[in-house]
Amino acid sequence: MTKIYPWGDTRRYNSYSRYFREIFGERIQKVAVNGGFTCPNRDGSISRGGCSFCNSAAFSPSYCTVEKSIAQQIAEGVEFHRRRYSKANKYLAYFQTHSNTYAPLERLRQLYEEALSCEGIVGLVIGTRPDCVDEEKLDYISTLARKCYVSVEYGIESCYNQTLSKINRGHDFECARRAVEMTHSRGIHTGAHFIIGLPGETEQMLVDQVEVINSLSLDSIKFHQLQIFSGTIMEKEFETNPERFHFPSMEEYIELFSKILVRLRPDIVVERFAGEAPPRYHRAGCQWGLVRNERLWQYLEQRLERDDLWQGCKL
Repeated sequence: MTKIYPWGDTRRYNSYSRYFREIFGERIQKVAVNGGFTCPNRDGSISRGGCSFCNSAAFSPSYCTVEKSIAQQIAEGVEFHRRRYSKANKYLAYFQTHSNTYAPLERLRQLYEEALSCEGIVGLVIGTRPDCVDEEKLDYISTLARKCYVSVEYGIESCYNQTLSKINRGHDFECARRAVEMTHSRGIHTGAHFIIGLPGETEQMLVDQVEVINSLSLDSIKFHQLQIFSGTIMEKEFETNPERFHFPSMEEYIELFSKILVRLRPDIVVERFAGEAPPRYHRAGCQWGLVRNERLWQYLEQRLERDDLWQGCKL
């Protein structure tokens, strides 16, 4: 007999697509937009140069440019996705580039509400840093969340303060914990992003970190294998000390992630466990040739099926 897992379907992990079908009853697609934000560790408020791994252009679609209005970016993004994903009729405006709460409240209000006024947009996903939110901004975002779908997604990257310092995050893990709790307590969908394979973090540290992740009031999570992009501080670090970096094979990475997944709370929606970027930005790290994320999910499910594992089964 087919097994149904705690999240209500036959997949061995709590998938993002299932989550959106539950909320909207159909496929939902994100449309990335660039609101022209920066970050406090880029503009000198904390430091300059940004996080050591960051090249935001590597993840930004070509239509996302600050010269265009939010409405124009959304129109072009929707057209792109309609050609690629013909089944999607509803969209989320994804404020992705840099820290998308790092501006005065009135500026946030203008940008978010311009996005929500666009045809087909049924909600927002707001990517930001834990040190770029406050009570006033979250109170406003919570008013939007009572009217439509809103998710705030924090780049946390690691639970280890030593790692956060080395990658120039400019805040500690307790800052991330506070931001997550402040957001979740207001009824806002709360997500987080972590990087697997940062220098100095062992496999055991990454597995142990899951217990800390489980203690956070998270609704969803993204994991991303370490990739080194051109033009970053980490590229220079790699050129100087390549021995500090370890890039697992695809098989090794899937094995490692399976160890993470079986310890992850079953109610946390897993949006992704690996990332893609155009080859022109790629300097070093895990990219695994032409294997796309859809295929990686298939390999992961095969690995879980082999030993009859599923998300949270080893809690």
